[in-house]
Amino acid sequence: MEFLLVAIVAFGSAMLTFFSGFGLGKRLMPVFAIFFPVEIAIALTAIVHLANNLFKMTLIWRFINKRVFVKFALPALVTAFLGAMILNLISRDIIIFTYSIGGSTYQVTILRLVISLLLITFAIMELDRRFERFSMGKKYLPLGGALSGFFGGLSGHQGALRSMFLLRAGLRKEGFIATGIAAATLIDISRVAVYGTSFFQDYIAESGAGSLILLTTAVIAAFAGSLTGRRLLARIKMQWVRKIVGYMILILALLIGAGII
Repeated sequence: MEFLLVAIVAFGSAMLTFFSGFGLGKRLMPVFAIFFPVEIAIALTAIVHLANNLFKMTLIWRFINKRVFVKFALPALVTAFLGAMILNLISRDIIIFTYSIGGSTYQVTILRLVISLLLITFAIMELDRRFERFSMGKKYLPLGGALSGFFGGLSGHQGALRSMFLLRAGLRKEGFIATGIAAATLIDISRVAVYGTSFFQDYIAESGAGSLILLTTAVIAAFAGSLTGRRLLARIKMQWVRKIVGYMILILALLIGAGII
């Protein structure tokens, strides 16, 4: 049963993530957490996330806009290291308040609230037609990369910010998706380099063969989802990509702000 559940979530999330540029980890980690301790679930999710990004690169690398990638990804690489190092120095985020629903306890922190407000602002700008003529322009790409990389290294919430800035960089849908994947891969690699490979090795070793089989299942299913997304790309218009990203970011922002994810 667990293999089927993980495969379905990994496939569906990877397919949607192909267009939106984020969401795989947020959906897959809670499923892994059903069967393994949270630490192991985080390690498994990180591996699937990086492997899937590398796989997507092979599918669409030729559409990467090199100029946009350099302006966005290089600042992101630097600030991702900075954010990850700060994460290693601080024990935890500052909790504003705690509440319970249905026996589950959630914490609203300063970091999550800041990220949530940023994402809500960008989502409204993307979904409200009054902002259609407003363009962040390519001059804001370094700022977008810096914000995306920093929050990615600090808390893992980098995909939505990345997508919002790249959406308004004047790219076609193929360029938007490919450039976003390339930037995400670079940030993932930098985060893993700071966190250290021992974290993943230790927890995978402790969890036994079961986690490795489940990990393989998730990776294969995610690859299949990405392949499906690639095939659907020709049928999807850029305006639908923008709407998908906008609504997904708004939902994600509300969940982050509420302390649920």
